[in-house]
Amino acid sequence: MTALHDLTAHDLWMGYRTGRLSPVEATRAALARIKAWEPKLNAMYRTDEAGALVQAKAAEQRWRKGEALSPLDGVPITLKENIASQGVPTPIGTAAADLTPSAVDAPPAARVREAGCVILGKTTMPDFGMLASGVSSLHGTTRNPWDTRRNTAGSSSGAGAAIAAGYGPLAVGTDIGGSVRLPAAYNGIFALKPSLGRIPISPPWLGRVTGPMTRTVLDAALLMNHLTRPDARDYMALPYEDLDYPKLLDGEAKGKRIGLLLEIGHGTKPQPAVREAVERAAKLFAAAGAHVEPVKPFMTAAMAKGLDAVFQARAWADFELMAPERQAKVLPFIASWCRGAAKLSAADAMRGLAQVFALREAAVAATQPYDFLLSPTSPITAYAAEEACPGNDPEHPFDHICFTAPFNMSEQPAASICAGYDEDGLPIGLQIVGHRFDDVGVLRMAHIFEQMRPSLRPWPEP
Repeated sequence: MTALHDLTAHDLWMGYRTGRLSPVEATRAALARIKAWEPKLNAMYRTDEAGALVQAKAAEQRWRKGEALSPLDGVPITLKENIASQGVPTPIGTAAADLTPSAVDAPPAARVREAGCVILGKTTMPDFGMLASGVSSLHGTTRNPWDTRRNTAGSSSGAGAAIAAGYGPLAVGTDIGGSVRLPAAYNGIFALKPSLGRIPISPPWLGRVTGPMTRTVLDAALLMNHLTRPDARDYMALPYEDLDYPKLLDGEAKGKRIGLLLEIGHGTKPQPAVREAVERAAKLFAAAGAHVEPVKPFMTAAMAKGLDAVFQARAWADFELMAPERQAKVLPFIASWCRGAAKLSAADAMRGLAQVFALREAAVAATQPYDFLLSPTSPITAYAAEEACPGNDPEHPFDHICFTAPFNMSEQPAASICAGYDEDGLPIGLQIVGHRFDDVGVLRMAHIFEQMRPSLRPWPEP
């Protein structure tokens, strides 16, 4: 029998409907899992055991009365630390932060609360969300449940580890350069980076989105039904579409035009195991009737440098306003990296932004002939847990995110799904990219792959 903490959100919904399962039991199972894993993983910023049980008891009463708020009423969920939730500080991963409790829920927190989800607590992230790593000056090091010597990636580091470890079936992360997809890849789970504006977020910014992180595509689709609901605070939001995402998952690959992107043009080269896993996935789509052909690399060193400059300048703009005693609390890697922006002129910053738009144009052009692109999510599997980036070099912090970051800048939907494992048993992520606004199409293709791929390994145990 499947352990209670390993049940999907859909499984829990079916159990709640029939009375076979209880939100209180499911919440207690998730909390027990957190207690068992946390000394090894450090994936939680705050765990609200008492509050979660109060929420679960209320959900249980609603199911008994036939008054459930949604299919996700009573389903345990975690929220990334930078998604503000009322009454909890939002330090954005850094020890230099103001720890004043947030006055209101950010849009994603408000939506899952309205759906009746049981909020277990908040997951960890690196300083300012500016690392694809699980290293933080405030939270310490978050570790990968598949091998605690390895990294979770980031910046939704705790969320990725939490799903793999069984801290409930649902998590919500954010992504500005790969921050839900990279943890999905390293932790062997599923994550969707939607089109910019599909899920309301506050504050919005260039490329920044909220995305569901789950073990199955269906669970992500269930969560999308709620996260996508409108919120006027996101002034960059797309017009709301009242879709039932789970009902739109069925489809076929036959006749789809798929581009296979094995080299992006810059950054870290894919490891042999990663390349082989993505090629195997492409062959499965081809066997299902899709037309698959190679795509030429499109990212240049100038584009990568421009993106780095924009991120540096964004971080420096906040860092330089801090008092020296606060600056001293920031992760040294981040402090060293963002100080590079002090040498940039206004013209340099604008040239960097121009390169970001060149990257956006190139990503859209690469996708244009196809319905979808396939690529590695990350060119490598999980690296050392204590490293801020592979090699720990502030001059090259983003070489391993070159397959994900372009599609933030182009605002295209992209998902990561487990495509296998390397020789050390570490998960490998397949990225599926669609045209802007085709979030349903990306979810559908991920669902098709989920049904075609070989069986996954058992989830790690503490």
